[in-house]
Amino acid sequence: MKPHAFVAMPFGKKPGPGGTLIDFNTIYNDLLKPAIKDAGFAVFRTDQEQAAGDIKTDMFQELLIADLVIADLTLDNPNVWYELGIRHAIRASGIVLIQGINDRRLFEIYTDRKLNYSLKDGVPDPDTLENDKKALTEMVKATLTTSRHGRKLSPVYQLLPYLQEPSWKLLRVNEAVEFWKAYDVWAEKVEQACQNDLVGDLLMLADEAPVAAFRAEALFKAGVALRKAEQFDFALEQIEAGLEIDPENLTGLQEKGICLQNLALQGKANIPQYEVRLHYISMLKIYPNDPETWALLARIDKDAWIHLWRQQGLTIQQMRNNAADADARLRAAIESYRQAFRRNPGHYCSGINVLTLMHVFLYLTGDTRYFIEAKAMAAAVRYVAEFEPGQSFWSKAALGALEVLLGTPDTVASAYKEAIAKSGNEFYPLNSTLSHLYLLKDLGFRPEVIDAGIATIERALAPLKKPEERWQPRRVFLFNGLMIDAEDRLTPRFPNDKSGIAAEKIAEVLAALGANESDLALTQGAAGGDILFAETCAKRGVRIRLLQPFPEAEFVQRAILSSERGESWRTRYFTLAEQLKSPPRNMSDALGDIDEEDSSPYERCNLWLLYTALAYGIGKVRFICLWDGGGSGKPGCTAHLYQEVNKRAGQVTWLDTRKLW
Repeated sequence: MKPHAFVAMPFGKKPGPGGTLIDFNTIYNDLLKPAIKDAGFAVFRTDQEQAAGDIKTDMFQELLIADLVIADLTLDNPNVWYELGIRHAIRASGIVLIQGINDRRLFEIYTDRKLNYSLKDGVPDPDTLENDKKALTEMVKATLTTSRHGRKLSPVYQLLPYLQEPSWKLLRVNEAVEFWKAYDVWAEKVEQACQNDLVGDLLMLADEAPVAAFRAEALFKAGVALRKAEQFDFALEQIEAGLEIDPENLTGLQEKGICLQNLALQGKANIPQYEVRLHYISMLKIYPNDPETWALLARIDKDAWIHLWRQQGLTIQQMRNNAADADARLRAAIESYRQAFRRNPGHYCSGINVLTLMHVFLYLTGDTRYFIEAKAMAAAVRYVAEFEPGQSFWSKAALGALEVLLGTPDTVASAYKEAIAKSGNEFYPLNSTLSHLYLLKDLGFRPEVIDAGIATIERALAPLKKPEERWQPRRVFLFNGLMIDAEDRLTPRFPNDKSGIAAEKIAEVLAALGANESDLALTQGAAGGDILFAETCAKRGVRIRLLQPFPEAEFVQRAILSSERGESWRTRYFTLAEQLKSPPRNMSDALGDIDEEDSSPYERCNLWLLYTALAYGIGKVRFICLWDGGGSGKPGCTAHLYQEVNKRAGQVTWLDTRKLW
């Protein structure tokens, strides 16, 4: 779905200077609407004059949270001024002012940049119309860019620099039924994609969100899903795109820090650890009392400290000595965890972390500086964890960690048994607790109680099977190519009798790339190149996934039976479909319906295929196309996907049909 632009303007014919009637409907239809659409926006305006207090609710909703509001100030129309005033009060940016050429100095906004367009006899001047459209298109694009980078266009927000925009969730007009019905359908698809780890779906839904605020929400969720899949560079790209829209979003800023930290640890990007620290420090200027941000800052120093002493081949004494020598890093972590717990004493995870590090510091150095504070903090952590409503595994595990610091082998075992009872027999929470205990064991810290905790957790883990990791392909083969010509096609492009040549060349490419059962193949499944590619992949054991622009029955009609010898291709399609591990997916079910007059389903499916491939990592993607080089600029053609892959510096194999036959 495209970004939204709301047009505030008069309707019908209105008398202008000198009594000339100005036809605002013609201005909208011939100038404004096409220019704004050329900028990539969906355009909305009320479709008739509205009396004061009777503004249509769906259009009023657009006025509040649309990406842009374009206000036509050619006349002093009270409705337009009213709508512009509302927008200035609610949003700091996303405003474009236009007017038919005149010399008036409009009150309060005469210094603001406005786009003038030419009128002749009350309608757009035909001699300047094309230039005026281009100018408006460019201004709309430029305004969207500046809005995403925080430039304030509203005089209200310029004069009141500390005024904060309301959250879009506070601007919901409940009577705006159509607007929120569309949002609810979209949000349901986002939730389904999250639950099923369908990152490609999330990326598409982010692109198609009704307005920028929703796009940011989906981009952050896509970033989280990619981060969990350890695609940190691609995750960071989505997070930063979301932050362009909502630059102070707490979740987005935290996720950006996590991605930066992981990329720094992996050495995959030129990101030093101090830059990650600076990121969190800058966050704390905005959110000084957020415990999770303080804990993330602490984790940087804690991980750096662990890295300095926990190394293969060292004895416990050597690791202990190295850990003691790195006490400055340890104290930095203690301080940040301490700040987290002080700002929110209910954040027991930070509390038990700082307590553990304080006790380890005393054990390593003999320095008692934290001794008194630790005693008081232990009581606070115990109280918060014990009285957590409903007590989770993590609150019980925190109590177990507290016994590791202060208790006996028996109390440690007892506390961890209570935590295990809350674990739901899930592998990862227990394994995470075990890893923490082994970290302390490597330092020789309280060996008897540590051994009791390890034995208790390991007994609980023994009957549990480690969850299967999400299957990750070695490589992803993305295919797009010509369909078999329709029987009535006048100029042959891919006649049916050339399918054997195409199949042979596709097989050669896949053999050269070493395609096998470790790989994934993505395509639509249309008659011609798609089916030939999928059949060859099936022979080589490659997993195949079909993503289609329409429900399967409609897809078969449009993309298979319409071709020469369509019945034969239909038989091949269903033979192939029977071999798939999962049935074909279609965009209507996965992403919701679109208006084909407004958007191309084929272009949409191209992007869906590409995003699904990219979710596994750009370095894994190999794009193969069977194509004659034509169709550039046509929505949804092979040229479109070829260009999109090249934007990502993807690896392309082009089978040029002009040279094959």
